[in-house]
Amino acid sequence: MALQGRKSRELFQRALKVMPYGVNSNYRYFSDEDTLVFSHAEGPYVIDPDGNRFIDYRLGWGPVILGHGDSFVNSRVKEAIDHGQVFAATHACEISVAERIIDLCPGVEMVRLTNTGSEATMHSLRLARGYTGRDLILKFEGCYHGAHDHVLWSTANAKIDEVGSLNQPRAYKGSIGIPESLRELIVTCPWNNREVLADQLKQYEGKIAAIIMEPMLGNGNALMPDPGYLEYVRALCDEYGIVLIFDEVKVGFRIAPGGAREYFGVHPDISCYAKAMANGYPIAAIAGKKELLMNFGPGKVFQGGTYSGNVLSTAAADATLERMQSGEVHRQINRVGTMLMEGLSEIFTRHSIVHHLHGTPAIFNISFSQDPPKDWRQLLENANFELYESVIMYLAENGVLREPFAIEPFYLSAAHRDEHIHLTLELFERGLKKVLEGSYLTKGILPVDVDF
Repeated sequence: MALQGRKSRELFQRALKVMPYGVNSNYRYFSDEDTLVFSHAEGPYVIDPDGNRFIDYRLGWGPVILGHGDSFVNSRVKEAIDHGQVFAATHACEISVAERIIDLCPGVEMVRLTNTGSEATMHSLRLARGYTGRDLILKFEGCYHGAHDHVLWSTANAKIDEVGSLNQPRAYKGSIGIPESLRELIVTCPWNNREVLADQLKQYEGKIAAIIMEPMLGNGNALMPDPGYLEYVRALCDEYGIVLIFDEVKVGFRIAPGGAREYFGVHPDISCYAKAMANGYPIAAIAGKKELLMNFGPGKVFQGGTYSGNVLSTAAADATLERMQSGEVHRQINRVGTMLMEGLSEIFTRHSIVHHLHGTPAIFNISFSQDPPKDWRQLLENANFELYESVIMYLAENGVLREPFAIEPFYLSAAHRDEHIHLTLELFERGLKKVLEGSYLTKGILPVDVDF
């Protein structure tokens, strides 16, 4: 069964004529019959042009944390735009957003705003290189840090047979068009592996400017760091004079009001925020130590952007962060997210399916393997994705939407209520039974496999 109804299909056929593959991001394309088309959204729902309503656990891949079309946020945006959109100058809402970030996120002293997560990580790496005078960047396998050439290596979609051995990892190029010469500037390392990380830092001593890492693998099944692992990385960065960057584009303001800094109690030198900080409006932030961020400036490290700190996005962020400061947002998300996690685990246990839960109630996933995977390699080598992805397709055909690719997590919002969780669990078990008994077969939807 194709996910597109008649009106959706008509719209997508128009899109195919004017946009490559009918989308504005490669990850949005599944197939000509199954690529999603929506007309509007409200609360925990997205609605397609044919009037089909879906409980949404994609939430735009994480930005929507209050719920779609939140009236509190939108009213502040509507009020703000009557006073202009872009000034190319400082305005009060920018200042308020920075103040709220500093208030919420432990250890943050200064903030620079930009537009996207990719911009935030790109400028942060330049800052680290300018601050240290070094060129190399170390990243972990399975982590995605944006669409720019310096970090699009060994992401979750990499081919596992082309990333080298565990002890001698080799960076996998994530796209054609990336200069091969950039390979000389990237060092990769398996996640949660202390020994290989220590060896890499020793081998490249005095050459690595920054370690950039997701505190948990947002694009890798929401795998969590081993106890003490983030502290270990922090200590190594201090020892070797390396700038530690937490890419919190997915988890920042989602797993806790203060993001990973609050949740894990480890303070990087720089945190990169985006997604959930404005409930879907485009904005990002580079936040961290004053000593570092003051290197952004005339004659120093360049950071800029015409739309950075624009009125619409900062008004949305100011309102969203204000809601978070009350504590109500995360109380609701943690409550319904815990209900969903525990309910899914109970279903799998009852059907004698060995499974492992990863992540937090706000962003989580499940893997099917005998032992819990600790890193991206173990996840791809040992986990069974076919069963999960078939159930996900059944859910989509029956009004519950999460990302079809199994390693992408569930996202929860403050707009999800008990009835949404109960219906999701009911449909999930119904779909699981049909798949197990062989009465529901699907080709599934997976990202297009391109050999780079």
